[in-house]
Amino acid sequence: MIRIYAGLALWYLVLSLITFGVYWWDKRAAIHGQWRVRERTLHLLALLGGWPGGWLARHLLRHKSRKPSFRLMFWLTVLANLVLPAALWWGRWG
Repeated sequence: MIRIYAGLALWYLVLSLITFGVYWWDKRAAIHGQWRVRERTLHLLALLGGWPGGWLARHLLRHKSRKPSFRLMFWLTVLANLVLPAALWWGRWG
């Protein structure tokens, strides 16, 4: 069981680092008028487990923090990341 949790923690850490990097890249591109990362890509990374990195990047880089539709979708990905494991846990032990 500990292996599962360690693997999950590693997954979230790696995806969070990648997501933070992609947010940084997109912020840099926005400043320099270059090619931008699709919002769909940022949401997919968050949904796959990179939401902590996305959350941190939004605050530290002040990126994607104003657009209401982006914020709503971001928080829905966070909710999915919290509800799905809880539902799986309850299904297994409930």
